[in-house]
Amino acid sequence: MPALHDVPSSPRAPRPSARRGTSGRRLQQTVCAAAVVLALAACGKKDAAAPAAAAQQRPPAEVGVVTVALGNVGLFTELPGRVEASRVAQVRARAAGIIQKRLFREGSDVKAGQALYQIDPAPYAATLQSSQATLARAEANLASAKALADRYKPLVEVNAISQQEYVNAQAAQKQAQADVASGRAAVQTAQINLGYASITAPISGRIGRTLVTEGALVGQGEATQLAVIQQIDPVYVNFTQSATDALKLRAAMQRGDLKRAGGTDAASISIVMEDGTEYGRTGKLLFSDLTVDSTSGQITLRAEVPNPGGVLLPGLYVRVRLEQAQVQNAVLLPQQAVTRSSQGDTVMVVGADGKVSPRPVTVGSGKDGNWVVTSGLQAGEQVMVDGFQKLQGGGPVKPVPWKKPVPASQAAQGTAAPAAPGTTAAPAAGAAPAPTTAPAGGSQPTGAAGTTGSGAPASSSR
Repeated sequence: MPALHDVPSSPRAPRPSARRGTSGRRLQQTVCAAAVVLALAACGKKDAAAPAAAAQQRPPAEVGVVTVALGNVGLFTELPGRVEASRVAQVRARAAGIIQKRLFREGSDVKAGQALYQIDPAPYAATLQSSQATLARAEANLASAKALADRYKPLVEVNAISQQEYVNAQAAQKQAQADVASGRAAVQTAQINLGYASITAPISGRIGRTLVTEGALVGQGEATQLAVIQQIDPVYVNFTQSATDALKLRAAMQRGDLKRAGGTDAASISIVMEDGTEYGRTGKLLFSDLTVDSTSGQITLRAEVPNPGGVLLPGLYVRVRLEQAQVQNAVLLPQQAVTRSSQGDTVMVVGADGKVSPRPVTVGSGKDGNWVVTSGLQAGEQVMVDGFQKLQGGGPVKPVPWKKPVPASQAAQGTAAPAAPGTTAAPAAGAAPAPTTAPAGGSQPTGAAGTTGSGAPASSSR
């Protein structure tokens, strides 16, 4: 019987059912992987489409705009000046003597003819009495000489007296008449000197401090100055303007580019105080000097300004805001609405479709925190003032009327009206920021350097 280990073994053939199970599992795995890939692709497309759909559904951003209204805009120039009293009078002693009384309060308003000082009048009263006595004696002598001449007249006609005696009588009469006239003049002089003992105000105005006190000897050899009276209602404001600027202005008016303010050489004058506030009353230009200062190249001008409250004091430094001409078909825009760069001045205009586009403009001088735009805009167009940080791409915006913000000091007092959304503090009146060079890729509206008109960091989305 052969051994079992000697029997050769034959290989087993694979079962048909096992091969079919393996192929099914592989097919199932392939189908699942394809389904996962398709699901992931669908999710990716949905996530990519979500921001676009949200952007289409987002409402347009609100931006503050002003509507262009063309008209005549005054060209204002601010020039430095000094206040000067319209009338100045020095109070001096015209008679020598001792000051007995001071009859005014220092720094008060006085009227012309009001008594200010009293000098001892006794010597002048005595001189007046002596002059009056001399006059009385002269008048008595005149009466005697006249009577003698009258008696000699009929006698000389009948040769009762000599002709020489009658001539002597007439000469004595005329001499007596001269003595009377001299006596009357002496009395008048004594009365004047006695009047000088009472020192009065030569003009109406405000008197300063007294330069002498009671008991002082004045007028001894010279007319001693006692005080100064200044008339400060109205006051004069003397200021200067560059001769070059004045000539350019006149040339522009002759060409017709500008027209005169008020139709004449006269100009509208307003006063800006040292703290930046504007004086409540306007003045008028009196004259401009006919000559130019050879050392400074300036022309001197003078204005008259009402000063009933005495706010403007002589010597006070002020700035004169002078309207010398007007620009035709111009518009005032807030400074924050204008972009100033080395490439030129531009504004952002909101079209009828809500799209924002830049527009080059020509900018003149500044006025009350605004720029005078002389060309580049049409009436009725809407210029964007704030909300620049809300611009995203080329999407449309919703224009809303812009309201000028109220200073923080007024807002703190509760008197400020609410400003439109997105508005910010306007630049200070009269401030003209220097042109700034826009960064690469875009430019920025000028409010402060490097910021947009609404105070947010500049964006180069434009």
